[in-house]
Amino acid sequence: MAFFHKKEEKYEPVESLIGGGDDYHVYHMSPQDRIVAGLMGAGIGALVSYLFFKNVAVTIAASIAVAILAQGIYRESRQKKRSKELLLQFKDLLESLTSSYATGKNTLDSFKDAWNDLEQIYGDQADITTELAIIVTGMENNINIEDLLTNFAQRSGLEDVASFADVFRVSLRQGANIQNIIASTRDVINDKIEIEMEIQTIIAGNKNELNIMMIMPLIILVSLGGMGSDMTAASNTVINVVIKLIALGMFYLAYHLGRKFTDIKV
Repeated sequence: MAFFHKKEEKYEPVESLIGGGDDYHVYHMSPQDRIVAGLMGAGIGALVSYLFFKNVAVTIAASIAVAILAQGIYRESRQKKRSKELLLQFKDLLESLTSSYATGKNTLDSFKDAWNDLEQIYGDQADITTELAIIVTGMENNINIEDLLTNFAQRSGLEDVASFADVFRVSLRQGANIQNIIASTRDVINDKIEIEMEIQTIIAGNKNELNIMMIMPLIILVSLGGMGSDMTAASNTVINVVIKLIALGMFYLAYHLGRKFTDIKV
């Protein structure tokens, strides 16, 4: 029965081969991020708790609790956004590499050109620019490009980058046409992104409906409050408090499941 006591292993971030690269599985929040998340959480917590309970002490406690919980939610949201942006930047990297290989340049020069191209597009602080600096510096220090790409794939957490790294490694060993491999990978990613955009367009209406459904309880409570203090549903009797807590839990669960159902990945 030892398996009942097995603890969940803590994730250990993957380091880049020459330093300087991030593990994109983990998002480190800046002080500004924490302030934004805290203010958003506190505002939502205060609004909902006051409309439900109309009690100052409960409102303050709820705003603090939600402000703390919002940190993790905001961190996850930022991490997903960063990964999506990295995928789009990686697509542009493949585009640049395809052009460079087509002119007959070798691997090092092709990645140098891509570094310069993407630095002009995204700036020197962009994730893809940092990764290209690591790759170029690594190759200049006699680190295999296959190992550099594999390390980038492990840190990125993106299946497309991992697939490209694997195919690139096999292609170099077997002497395959690198230009065709990169072009094919670029086309696959382009198709994937287009499909995801089409899916998001289709389910955009459902997401809006979900958000409206979550706002409706608040509108109903405001309406009940405007009818006078005699409305028993708006009062804070023991039974009503229990019912309101259950209702809040059900609405949160419904919203959480709704977001899960509309988060479709290709």
